[in-house]
Amino acid sequence: MQIKGLYRFLGLTILMVVMALPVFAQMPRTLNTNSFSSGNSFGNASGKTNDKKRDSLQHRDPFADSLTIYYRYFDSTRNRRIDSSINDYYSRLPMGPSYHTLGTYGAPAQSYFFNPVMKAGWDPGLHQFDTYNFTTENTKFFQTTKPYSELAYLLGSKAEQLVSILLTQNKKSNFNYSFEYIFSSTPGFLKTQNNSHNNFRITTHYLSKNKHYESFFIFISNKTAASENGGLRDATKLDSLSSSLNDPYSLETRLGRAGAASRNPFNTSVSTGNTYTSSSFLYKHHYDLGQKDSTVTDSTVYHFFYPRFRIEHTFKYASSSYSFSDIAADSLSYRTYFNYKIPYNANGDTVSYKDKWTEINNEFSLISFPEKNNQSQFFKAGIALQNLIGVFDTLTGKHNFYNVYGLAEYRNRTRNQKWDIEAAGQLYLNGLNSGDYAAIISMKRQLGSTIGSLKIGFQNVNKSPVFILNPLSSFPVQNRSSYSKENIIRFFLQYDIPKVGWKLNAEYFAVNNYIYYDSFLTAKQDPTLFNVLHISAEKKFKLAKHWNWYFDGHLQQTTGAPPVNIPFLYTRNRIAFEGNFFANLFISTGFEIRYQTPFKASNYSPFLGQFMYQNSYSVSNRPDIAAFLNFRIKSFKAFFRLENLNTLSVQNGFQFDHRNFAAEQYPYAGLWVRFGVWWNFVN
Repeated sequence: MQIKGLYRFLGLTILMVVMALPVFAQMPRTLNTNSFSSGNSFGNASGKTNDKKRDSLQHRDPFADSLTIYYRYFDSTRNRRIDSSINDYYSRLPMGPSYHTLGTYGAPAQSYFFNPVMKAGWDPGLHQFDTYNFTTENTKFFQTTKPYSELAYLLGSKAEQLVSILLTQNKKSNFNYSFEYIFSSTPGFLKTQNNSHNNFRITTHYLSKNKHYESFFIFISNKTAASENGGLRDATKLDSLSSSLNDPYSLETRLGRAGAASRNPFNTSVSTGNTYTSSSFLYKHHYDLGQKDSTVTDSTVYHFFYPRFRIEHTFKYASSSYSFSDIAADSLSYRTYFNYKIPYNANGDTVSYKDKWTEINNEFSLISFPEKNNQSQFFKAGIALQNLIGVFDTLTGKHNFYNVYGLAEYRNRTRNQKWDIEAAGQLYLNGLNSGDYAAIISMKRQLGSTIGSLKIGFQNVNKSPVFILNPLSSFPVQNRSSYSKENIIRFFLQYDIPKVGWKLNAEYFAVNNYIYYDSFLTAKQDPTLFNVLHISAEKKFKLAKHWNWYFDGHLQQTTGAPPVNIPFLYTRNRIAFEGNFFANLFISTGFEIRYQTPFKASNYSPFLGQFMYQNSYSVSNRPDIAAFLNFRIKSFKAFFRLENLNTLSVQNGFQFDHRNFAAEQYPYAGLWVRFGVWWNFVN
């Protein structure tokens, strides 16, 4: 039986490799010397356990009617439970509270913290919508005793809306499938500001009855349609709006047709802006050799299988498209506001450029489990072949690239649960990104119930420039040159003290050859070494019987004067009245305040899709204040928020027109109302 299972595994592996052969045959025989890119994650290894916890669904009490459900993230061995809390509205959104946008949800987003891409390898270079997207890393694999579903709907001002669906079911105890879908649409409060995101994901997880063969399937599709208006032509006109109308939609923007004014919440296309699409198919499977065992409890025999050696193969096929277009470009606006002379083309004043990519990746690994009774300890070694096909507007035909990289990994969570050790490395041996590497090691120690736990780690990445800096790319970078590889070192520390509720974190970055954008159409590289220190603390303070204060504070400091835009202080505080009232009513209501010290916030290039460094304009905002009422009745949850209360002004009557700014010429909205409902269903 084991031989037949191994043959099936090898047959599937060979089939997937054959799918990549047509691309491999087209690869250039000589190495492409233009090594521009960065960005794939470390290799994957699940190290799944096969003990009693793994059999909890098979041997569950037949008289139990309650739902038993848990999930694991892809490439993780930690079981997690469904979050039923109501005290943090942002836990329900793809974008967290530490991100800021260009004015509305769904617009290009950037973290307030120094957050460089810490991945080696090929990278198209467009990340302004990453926080909204489904990824392999944030994929959840569920196990549930009953079909489970979540439905959510959020409605906001100016016809903003978000729909979220999650369905998961175990067809059998060893086979689960899930479906996730998120749609968001924000017409915006300025012209040419509509954004929409369509994301869906399908997963399956299968474990053979003899537990020798296991597979994971992920299909992800992300589509972003985001208009770009380049900011207001004159933001000072916000102060002169009619107090009776007070609608910034009447103001003209730098991009988009002058005078155009229509809001359509169902509009998922853009006439001026970006359309990004990506889809990926990933199939990871492995075959295990090991030991069988059994135990008898109350005359019931429980059978176990302990892997000792694993053969693993991961196949990925992905396609992506990144485009900017302006179908009625105003050449005068382009020259006046962006110093951009529209190149002559046969379509008149239409501006358009697009990069398209196809990726086929085959990764082969061998995994060893030294201890039978500790499946969270393993060694992994592997090699991968990545095939890439690029199609660019500025050139004809397809351009083929490849990467060959090796990977290694070690994980160990000791049986006494006191030590967690993780170490992983990836080295690009040949191809487009030859010489790139990524390495990370971390150790966590449980110090005791009183002292808490301490985690320390080190990370180092050496990566090629992103591909839009390559001369082949269609994106209009005007100073493409021979950029050197970036090198980023990160030290990190996490100290949790559950007994008193403190969580302390620290990060220290050392960056060399940092690549950044310094204008709407140009990039630069800083050859000097600079450092960034980021420390943070969070805690829940009990103020009274039903009053709680949730504190989250961050301090950041750079050495010298690097081309980095970050605030020195960022803090988020929630003062909430909370408790369980009546039998099933849970309430959390109060105020949320977010504040960052004045800083020279990054400007934004709509043509390159990049936040860019500037040193002339400072953002000095009022604290961002929101009032909220969240409640839960059994499986029903509701969230109501009044946001941007800080915009209140009494100079022209009772108006919410004292707006904060995300960047120069990019204002935030006035008073914004959001109402959302979340239902959980167990069938």
